[in-house]
Amino acid sequence: MSGVLGVRQLLLWGSACLWLPILARGALVISRDYAAVQETSGAARSLQKRSTNDGTVEVYSVKVDCTVTSRFAHTVITSKALNKANFSKEIFFEMDLPKTAFITNFSMEIDGQEYVGEVKEKEKAKKQYEKAVSSGQTAGLVKVSGRKMEKFSVSVNIAAKRNVTFILTYEELLQRKLGQYEILTRVKPKQPVQEFQIVVNIYEPQGISYVDAHATFLTNELLPLVEKTVTDKKAHISFLPTMDQQRKCPGCDGTLIDGDFIIKYDVNRAESLGDIQIVNGYFVHFFAPPDLPRVPKNVVFVIDRSGSMSGQKMLQTRSAMLTILQDLHEDDYFNLIQFDSYIESWKKSLTKATKENVTEAMVYARQLQARGATNINDAMLRGIEMLVKDRQENKLPKGSIDMIILLTDGMPNTGELNLQKIQENVRSAIGGNMTLFCLGFGSDVDYSFLDVMSQQNKGLARRIFEASDAALQLQGFYEEVSSPLLAKVDLRYPDNEVDFLTTNHFSQLFNGSEIVVAGRLMDNSLDNFMVEVFAQGFEEDFRVQGQASAVEWDVIYPKDEYIFGDFTERLWAYLTIQQLLEKSKIGTPEEKTNATAKALEMSLKYNFVTPLTSMVVTKPKTEDGKDNTLIADKLTEVGNLLFLYAGLRAFSAPPVYSAPSPTYFVDGDPHFIIELPDRADALCFNINDKPGTIFNLVRDPTSGILVNGQIIGDKKISPDGKINTYFWRFGIIHQKLGVRLEVSTKDISVFQDGRWVKLLWSDSASLKGTNVDLYLTKDRSLTVTLRDSVRFVILLHKVWAKHPYHRDYLGFYTLDSHLLSPSVHGLLGQFYSGIEYEVTDLRPGKVPEKPDATMYVKGQELNVTRGWQRDFRNDVKNGENVPCWFIHNNGTGLIDGDVSDYVVSGLFKRV
Repeated sequence: MSGVLGVRQLLLWGSACLWLPILARGALVISRDYAAVQETSGAARSLQKRSTNDGTVEVYSVKVDCTVTSRFAHTVITSKALNKANFSKEIFFEMDLPKTAFITNFSMEIDGQEYVGEVKEKEKAKKQYEKAVSSGQTAGLVKVSGRKMEKFSVSVNIAAKRNVTFILTYEELLQRKLGQYEILTRVKPKQPVQEFQIVVNIYEPQGISYVDAHATFLTNELLPLVEKTVTDKKAHISFLPTMDQQRKCPGCDGTLIDGDFIIKYDVNRAESLGDIQIVNGYFVHFFAPPDLPRVPKNVVFVIDRSGSMSGQKMLQTRSAMLTILQDLHEDDYFNLIQFDSYIESWKKSLTKATKENVTEAMVYARQLQARGATNINDAMLRGIEMLVKDRQENKLPKGSIDMIILLTDGMPNTGELNLQKIQENVRSAIGGNMTLFCLGFGSDVDYSFLDVMSQQNKGLARRIFEASDAALQLQGFYEEVSSPLLAKVDLRYPDNEVDFLTTNHFSQLFNGSEIVVAGRLMDNSLDNFMVEVFAQGFEEDFRVQGQASAVEWDVIYPKDEYIFGDFTERLWAYLTIQQLLEKSKIGTPEEKTNATAKALEMSLKYNFVTPLTSMVVTKPKTEDGKDNTLIADKLTEVGNLLFLYAGLRAFSAPPVYSAPSPTYFVDGDPHFIIELPDRADALCFNINDKPGTIFNLVRDPTSGILVNGQIIGDKKISPDGKINTYFWRFGIIHQKLGVRLEVSTKDISVFQDGRWVKLLWSDSASLKGTNVDLYLTKDRSLTVTLRDSVRFVILLHKVWAKHPYHRDYLGFYTLDSHLLSPSVHGLLGQFYSGIEYEVTDLRPGKVPEKPDATMYVKGQELNVTRGWQRDFRNDVKNGENVPCWFIHNNGTGLIDGDVSDYVVSGLFKRV
């Protein structure tokens, strides 16, 4: 393996703000050595993997410093590491941060020299990055996402015996959900750290009602180390374990610090007007009055029962619906609509949630069965028409709130298929008279479609992750919106006193939530700053008014050096940008353009990394004298995948706007491996069948790409009675381009431009055609690049000709799989669109170094084993161990259907 891209050490820690599945890394410091630098191609460079920790990098300081000022959190992560080796090493810094946060600063200090990130317009940053890539420089700063987090990662080459300090800063407005705010920090040091501390200071002039601090990893010995000091308006929480206190056992390297550090709190709410704070010419208004009666709701649940909802999804949907129905209040009205190709209503109109009606609805919900196609348009229109009709006929209580909750896991494939047309139909039918909430189940759903449709109708979308807790996710979302308190909430401020106001009209206020409005004062004079709130309650209108005054911070906190005095301005900017980004998705083209331009202007002014900006970091010069330019971008959800621009790759294929791509390959006896860099993990399974069997590996009906492979057995049965099988022949077709390849252990035949060309593995060749490029490395590898599409790498494993048992065989690796369509399938292809899984209950296995665990995937509960498979891309002879979760029994439960479903009759056949 190349030294420059080889050994990495997994050394440090994690910081995050919400839960992630087990083994999904948090923040880390990793290193790799430069003892044996070799040249590698761009393609090879993208295929490197990490190996084990050799202990030559010491992380000696990790600090998390979080200051929360009136719900606005400012977090600084500082990590210091020492390269103890006698040669230079590349050290990686990685951490998780909330998806709702904006990075505001990043810096590295090396040998007294500080390297500071600069926020630039995305297009300008992209051009700077392209220039760097064209000169052979590499990207090293990316972010990927877990459930509700993003990952920040950067690497730098550190000389022998030198130090590096990484500092990352991000900011966010904490959201109140179910009556509390949460600050969650993920910590995974991997080893005891000499100086380890988490310090959180909370300043709330409104008064703190309670604070709770705990961690998932706390033992009886560690519990007393969580120190909490709470006064009326301030809370101080710290966790500072010594190295010995961090250790799992005396003298060992293992650490107890591994999990989530969680702080929950709320503030006092004595005033019905809410809390208004004015600091340095900006104001913020927090509105969540106490003791309001709930407003009855009229809700139609529109539930997808198409075939893709089969199995665990439908079981979890039924379970969640039964709980949700029981939580309905007797003054609520409700109905159930289930849909596939056909639309079926439980009742013709909404029904009051009496005990008898709820019991009857639960019987109906238990009968939900998955079948058919997906007609979202007609199902939505049926639900809307039902609410409109009942409202017109005065069947629903006056002053109650109308809402629709849609649950779907896929794309429409019958009825109206045009997504924009569906959005237009729904928006027109609703007419601003009800709220739409969309729940997207799993990774196949087009989330952006649901997100926009919700925002167009005063609601929001939420992705429900396909995991063991999916039913709890559904119930949790419903709980957030189940108790409306006010409707049509207007917060009004003097027109001649305020400008640049954030959104001040809200369709509803839910129990346990909070409305936040911020703005800039035109004059610091506060003689007549009158605030009024108008809203619609159930039995009577809500109206309150009051005079606002500036907060005297130095009086409230006389002993504290107030270091965050511009928090109201930055909170205003944060909130304004978030709302402008939402407006840029909806409205007229002119409104979208104006919102985008204003959001970009403010992102640059306040140094926020948003979807419109990038942070550019220029690292120290490398040993060859070149600078390294890095780019960090804001994660956005697009379609059915999580995308992030992380730079253009210097390949002949089209630009890649994504984080480090997952890798999918089959090699050896046949070992299928799905590498998932966003999880720092891999899944693997073997396929056992009789020699001569041909399997479909990749099938993309949209692009016309097909890849089949045929297995071959050993020459004879070995003394242990086992006969190994391997892939020895692949057939590749691109129907639309008219390309056909047959690659065997003997030779390579390609048909393009109306003629056949034959190559031998003993050749080295580079062929460029109209529709396909081939790069052949003698007796080693073949790279196949299809025009404007995917690339495949096929490795040749040569075995001693006189070996008594084994034969030559091939390995098959997929690059740039994101360029295929969402409909791609096959033994490998089905994983190209991503896979959601969760691993829990780690326990001893049959072999001590290979523990077992429970995996929840595709609605299945599987017993899996932690093991290794070999990746041969960098070392065809010996390979490199890749840790992975092994799924037994031919991948049963992980692959769709049975392995026999992938058997085809010929090398170029689809069936």
